[in-house]
Parts: sequence; structure tokens; C-alpha cells
Amino acid sequence: MNRTSLTFATLLLTLLTSLPAQDTFSIVAVDPATGEVGSAGASCISKTNLELYFPGIDPDFLGDLIPGIGAINTQANYLAQNQINARNRLLLGQTPQQVVDWLATNDAQFNSAQRQYGVAAFIDGQTQAAGFTGANCMNYKGHRVGANYAIQGNILLGAQILDSMEARFLNAGGCLSDRLMAAMQGAKVPGADTRCLNNGTSAMFAFIKVAKPGDDVANPSLRLFVSFDPVGIEPIDSLQALYDANAPCLSSTIDVGRPLHFSVTPNPSTGKVTLWAPDVTAALRLEVFDLTGKLLQGKTPVISGETLRLNGPGVYLLRLRDAAGRSGVQKVVIRE
Repeated sequence: MNRTSLTFATLLLTLLTSLPAQDTFSIVAVDPATGEVGSAGASCISKTNLELYFPGIDPDFLGDLIPGIGAINTQANYLAQNQINARNRLLLGQTPQQVVDWLATNDAQFNSAQRQYGVAAFIDGQTQAAGFTGANCMNYKGHRVGANYAIQGNILLGAQILDSMEARFLNAGGCLSDRLMAAMQGAKVPGADTRCLNNGTSAMFAFIKVAKPGDDVANPSLRLFVSFDPVGIEPIDSLQALYDANAPCLSSTIDVGRPLHFSVTPNPSTGKVTLWAPDVTAALRLEVFDLTGKLLQGKTPVISGETLRLNGPGVYLLRLRDAAGRSGVQKVVIRE
């Protein structure tokens, strides 16, 4: 090989190895009590890179829901054809373990060593799940599997990220979406995806989606995602704020615990509002988000009766949290 060819090959290798690998940590799960299927995940891929490498595709593309049947997460050098193949195998009635075994031997690019999958499904009325982590996925890599869930990750800070996600999922109450969000909170550690350590966040995008039986495949009951460039915004916090404001719990028959109730007056407002939390005597933390989930400001402590100013017309999400972990969200409209 001559010098020019060697230089070109080196540049090509550098380019290929610098392409973003997806995803870093995620969970799929199904709920035998409600028939819901769900997926959630996050990765340290910036909004700009998502638009560059996956134009016109939303960050939740890693998760595929089949209402009433199951859920699939496809990550680590994501390839759409492998996700399609996984869906087709589930639709044929294969078990999650059969699906991941088939994918491992029938990779669309003969490269299963760099793939990672999580599959959970209903099989003959029972829940089953399986995971797969290719030997060449980037460390730390691994997966955790239970009766109705699979948690997987690569390029992680360590095994503790997966362990924390699993513990939070298993110990959480409420409906499936609440438990998925709890699992995501378990990974809210700076550098959970090690590429985001310098950004001070766990990731740069995050998503959650849940389908109820009978949902349209293209329109699940819950679908939320956030995506940022590297500006130090924690996407799991932003996703949680959107979730709290838009999707309390899809299963109204399940007690999800006592939220933190508060009010904001006046609402609508011209910019100055007062927070009222009459049942809370301790100091609280306030976070203000826009409707994309971007954190605009945070303040600690705040107390009931405190007044603050929101700059500029628009719709804002105000979240209050107490030391016990309770939280509440209110939408506030600011007029010109």
C-alpha cells in the first residue's frame, strides 16, 4: 500500500470510528396487569449529530412498540433492518429469546458482535424478556433481564448504571410508565454514558413511550422525548418534567403515590407569578422548563408565597420538588 492509500485508509477509519454509536442505556418492559408495552432510553448523542446521522428521525427510533405484543430496543450501531427483522420475528410468535438468538446469527450486515438488543413480550398470556450484548460493544457493556423487562447499555460508567436502573424499576410503584421513568432516574449520573462526563450530564437525548392494547402502532398513548446539544442540560430531568406535565399515569386504577400539590397565580400572567404550596413548610427546589423540556432556570430554596418573574411570552412548565422526593408540575402561560 502506498503512502497516499495508507493516509486515505487512516482517515476513513477515523471517520468510521467517530460515528455515534447508539444507544447507551435503555429499558423495554411489558405490564401483565394492563397489557401495556413500553420503552425508554438515552444516549450521549447531540441534537446536531442526530440530525446529521439520522435526518428526520426522532430520538425514540431506538424503541419499537407492538401494541398488545411486545417491545424491542435496538442499539449499539443501530441498523433499521435489524429492528424490522426483530419486529417480524415477534409478529410470527417467536419468544424474546428466540428473537435475539435469531438476530445474533442473522445480522443484516453480518456484524452482530457490535449490536445490543432488549426484547420483552407477551407469550401465551405470560411475560417473557431477553437481552443480547455483542462481544465488540464498547465497555462498560451488559444487560439485565427479568420476567417482564430487559435493561441494556454500552459505553457506560460501569455496571452500577444497569444495577441502579434495575433496582429503581423493580422498587417503583405505579403504572408501567412510572416504572420506566424510575428506571431512567436510576441512570441520572454525570457520565452514565461516559462520552457525556465532560458535559456533566448522563446523556444528551432521552425518550419514553408506552402503548396500550389497541393503540395505533404509529400513535402510542405516551410518546415523549428531549434532545439537546452539549450545554449541560440533564435530559432525564427534562424528560421527567414533560412526563409529569403530560402523562401522569396511563393506568388510572393504580395508586401512583401522593404528589406535591401547588398552584401558581395569576395564571395566565404578564410575567410575575406567585407560588403557593400550603401543605409544605420546608424549603423547595424550583425548576422552570420550556415546552421542549429545556431547563431554563433553577432556584433553591423557594417557599410557599414566593414571587418570581418569567421573562418573555410563552408557555412554561414549573416543577417544585421537596426533600422527600415528591414533585409537582404546573403549566403557566405568560402573555405580552
